[in-house]
Amino acid sequence: MKSTILLTLVCFMFFSCEHSVKSEQKENESKQLGSNDEFPFLIPEGKPNRALSKAVERNYDAYESIRPEQNELYTQFKYTKLKGFDYNGGDGTITRRDPSKVIFENGKYYVWYTGRKTKYKAVGMARAKEATDEIPSSDWDLADIWYATSEDGFTWEEQGIAVKRPPKPQPGWRSVTTTDILKWKGKYYLYFQAFMEASGLRGDFCPVSVAYADSPDGPWTHTGKLVIPNGPEGSWDQYSIHDPYPLVHDGKIYLYYKGDFDKRPELKPSKIRMQGLAVAEDPLGPFEKHPLNPVINSGHETTLFPFKKGVAAIVQRDGQEHNTIQYAEDWVNFDIASITELLPVAAGPYVPDAFTDTNDGRGVTWGISHIINAGGDWKNNHTILLRFDCDLSQDIHDDDMKHHHYNYSPEFHYEHSLTSKQKERIGRENEKLIKK
Repeated sequence: MKSTILLTLVCFMFFSCEHSVKSEQKENESKQLGSNDEFPFLIPEGKPNRALSKAVERNYDAYESIRPEQNELYTQFKYTKLKGFDYNGGDGTITRRDPSKVIFENGKYYVWYTGRKTKYKAVGMARAKEATDEIPSSDWDLADIWYATSEDGFTWEEQGIAVKRPPKPQPGWRSVTTTDILKWKGKYYLYFQAFMEASGLRGDFCPVSVAYADSPDGPWTHTGKLVIPNGPEGSWDQYSIHDPYPLVHDGKIYLYYKGDFDKRPELKPSKIRMQGLAVAEDPLGPFEKHPLNPVINSGHETTLFPFKKGVAAIVQRDGQEHNTIQYAEDWVNFDIASITELLPVAAGPYVPDAFTDTNDGRGVTWGISHIINAGGDWKNNHTILLRFDCDLSQDIHDDDMKHHHYNYSPEFHYEHSLTSKQKERIGRENEKLIKK
């Protein structure tokens, strides 16, 4: 009898304590909510059980975390000048641009890029009719694909031309540019834009071709074939298939690319840029374009990397959703994962698991990008390569990469000054106000 009474008392005390703890937790949560069910001072990790504005609700539903610094797909970018590259005093005769992904092979890093070393500087796309076999129209005209290697990612040694322009009339006879690398079953493949006319004659028209090798050092065999043909007349990619960017997913080659379309001279900028996807089971094709193309509605160059189960994209410069990092778990349907600034232009990241067909992509922390008109004088326009660093990785957490904004100097702002035409318009508007 005594044992029964004692057991009853113990159970009563236990449940009373548990009830007291739960009541205290609820009271604390209630205090945190504040009077009149106001939004709490300390932001809850989970969505509060209360009416929310669309903006706050989006904070919980659209992003990985409620704070940018806790979002693995949010970062700021840091930049470093590369050693080992000469640009002939910036006179416009040497340019290096549009780097590939960086890979690590044979104990060193490799990167491929568009290299132009011409006797004359480019005359500009608007003057393309003046271009010759020696005078380039654009910064990427009369170019070959070069490559360089590095032991630390900061100091590079240029190794020479990887893929030369083939003889006319083969695809790329005018220029081979904007390449990217694929490693597949022990072989290496370079996809690139294959120009058969000077850029500017009809815009920036070109298809994609491919070369292959048994070693990242070559020799490279240019297939001379068009692996991703332009779309039919009237389609979004009928003229431009740029920035081929291969990754391996689901046992196949997923090749993303950019298209320029909807050109309208009365609008500035005059055209739209979006990203598409083509899939193949063999590096030499055939590639089948995805029926939902375009799959990304913004961005200038094409930069992606495996992340967790899906793929992430750095989307910069053009479109409604520029300056964002986006994510697609199914590799097709992208959502905005974060919004940031000072994104790398034409980024070629170091992606260790680009070709491993991973289901747990680890992300990226650095790569190579470019700066157009590096000398600030369009008459001597040339592009340089530089290094970017970031924290878009599951494996590190760098607080210095997670700040919310950059502070720009007055000089930076003054560089973006009004044009003379804009000043004249403002002057006329002021005159009208004074006369009233």
